[in-house]
Formats: sequence, structure tokens, C-alpha cells
Amino acid sequence: MNDAKNGFFTYKGLPLVRKGNQLYFGNMYDEFIVWIEIKSTENVGGIDVANQVTIRKMATDPKVPPTEAIVKSAKKESLYEALEYACAWLKV
Repeated sequence: MNDAKNGFFTYKGLPLVRKGNQLYFGNMYDEFIVWIEIKSTENVGGIDVANQVTIRKMATDPKVPPTEAIVKSAKKESLYEALEYACAWLKV
């Protein structure tokens, strides 16, 4: 879904921005976002579908050192599963 007021695609009301195999889910003005990284895909019916995805809950505070910004991580077997976990982590 596209949120016309901010120009970003959204999932369950939060911005979802993709660049290549990396997606960022959440609002940068909130305390945390989730960084989603597609590690591998498989071809299903002529479409590449993610089959290995890493998700990381990260602090958005620029004062937090990068080594401490990631507070939670997990590996999932689909983009849908990763987004559902991201929603739970951000309590959407």
C-alpha cells in the first residue's frame, strides 16, 4: 500500500522502504525500526521469492554507537514471516 502523504509504501501503517535486497520498516522518528535483509531467493513460478531473510531491530537514535544500535535479530524463511515479526517487535 502506498501512503500518499509521505510518498512511502506502507505495511500495516508503517513505512516500508526497499533498496536492493535491504528493506527498512518503521518510522525513523520512533525509537526503533527494523532492518530486513534478503539473504537468498528461489524462483517460484517465474518469480524470485525470498527464502532466507535476516531481521534486526535497531535504535534510531544517532547518538547510539552502531555496535549497540541492534537490540534484537532473527532469521526467517520468508519475507512475509519477517514482516510479521517486525510488526510484533514494533508492536503494530
